[in-house]
Amino acid sequence: MEKLLSTKEVARFLGINEKMVYTLITEKGLPATKITGKWLFPKELVEQWVESKTINYPKQLESAVQIPNLLLIAGSNDILLDRSLPLFRKLNPEQTVLFGNLGSLGGLKALRRGQCHLATSHLAQEDNQEYNFAFAASELDEVPALVNFCRREQGLVVAKGNPRGIRAVADLGARDLCVVNRPLEASTRLLFDREILKAGLDCRQLPGYERELASHVEVGLEVLAGRADAGPAIGAVAALLDLDFIPLGWERFDLIIPKDGFFSKSVQLFLEMLHGQPFRALAESLTGYDLSLCGKMIYPRSR
Repeated sequence: MEKLLSTKEVARFLGINEKMVYTLITEKGLPATKITGKWLFPKELVEQWVESKTINYPKQLESAVQIPNLLLIAGSNDILLDRSLPLFRKLNPEQTVLFGNLGSLGGLKALRRGQCHLATSHLAQEDNQEYNFAFAASELDEVPALVNFCRREQGLVVAKGNPRGIRAVADLGARDLCVVNRPLEASTRLLFDREILKAGLDCRQLPGYERELASHVEVGLEVLAGRADAGPAIGAVAALLDLDFIPLGWERFDLIIPKDGFFSKSVQLFLEMLHGQPFRALAESLTGYDLSLCGKMIYPRSR
């Protein structure tokens, strides 16, 4: 049974004198029961009564993903994605779109916490034959929908003309070379680590390996400034900054969308944009992108 308070205890709890307690019973409906001639007050009901009488009650924060005309995207950063956001706003003036650069793993975690409408990810499984499914399944309670945003080329950016003669990841083992890196949450970092392992190198012996930068462009700027000889980034960065590029392969860059939010207006407008000519023209103005899968449902696959 819930705790019963005496008149004195209720008076102390409410910060009033005992006589006022009786007034509250008769005039304000303070929850009470009389047993053997004494008033007793169920503590939980008294607390509820106080809450019901509270004015200017602070409004509970609404979940950001429930706010109309707001699209929140989190995860891996990308140049084409960055440039598509102003286009989305132009095509849909009533919409506000925001991006959080959290890395692929960070995007999945934000999706799980309900802090974004969709996550951007290019996480490859260990066999490198598939992307995002296993990671999404491990992070989310339900397997989400996956829609492709683009395919893009990953590799190493090096100085114009490749003066250090770097041809592969294995060449980074030379003692006088300095690299730059991406954060642990970034899937480009995972790819870089796998290539280092395949090359038989010890990452602890690579000067600059511990220097982490938040975006592909920042990696390119470090190489452009001569503060690093090489770094992992997408091909679009090399073209943008007039650097040389050593390709390591193509990858899918996907949009991960919870099933219960797939048909929200903001998400559908963003997916609709991917099929339009303005977006296609935007991608064609950049190097290192392939839109052959863009806008297509990767999972669940249609039969």
